[in-house]
Amino acid sequence: MDTPPEFDRYARDYARLHGESIRASGEEPAYFAASKAAYVARAMSAQTPARLLDFGCGIGGTLGFLRDALPGTKLHGMDVSRESLAMAAQAHPDVALSVIEGDRLAMDDAAVDVAVAACVFHHIAPVERANWLGELRRVLKPGGRLFVFEHNPWNPLTRKVVDECPFDEDAILLSSIETRSLMRDAGFNDTHVDYTIFFPHALAALRPLERLLTRVPMGAQYVASGRA
Repeated sequence: MDTPPEFDRYARDYARLHGESIRASGEEPAYFAASKAAYVARAMSAQTPARLLDFGCGIGGTLGFLRDALPGTKLHGMDVSRESLAMAAQAHPDVALSVIEGDRLAMDDAAVDVAVAACVFHHIAPVERANWLGELRRVLKPGGRLFVFEHNPWNPLTRKVVDECPFDEDAILLSSIETRSLMRDAGFNDTHVDYTIFFPHALAALRPLERLLTRVPMGAQYVASGRA
């Protein structure tokens, strides 16, 4: 996987640009990162994972929330952008970080209990997605969990945000159906999709209802999960 030049170019301004792109939601990027970490923690509540891989961790926006949500879990972040990893290292000196080069992860087989890909796959060329899902399955322990968070292309506001975001210029969104199919083809079992992020900040009082809406395919994002 070649390093997308936009991620090195935008690394220093990523947080600001991200915040501007989601302004209509009334939330900061931290809200979305925290919600992803909370989802993983709820799903893993029966057993705290020993090791977790944040695949495509970028500047580390989700790492701190994962650390807080899963105390005791050893985190490892990987990304194609060296500039982004340099910023992640400053923010999270206690997290192991490494660059993704070529078409293989620099990690042993069955090395982690959980892998998270937070809004990463829409930046990966469609012809390369199967390879990276295969790599994630390889580095997961048997029975390990994968959580793929993605923008929902069926949500019109999501499409508008992506269309106007500078670092999403070349993004190709995946439907939940496509993501789940790719995961199954890569050998993941017990695949499942939940839709998330239904209400903007102005309607935050309604957010407790979101757990009742996970099957409604109009959330701003979705998470596809499965077992290796």
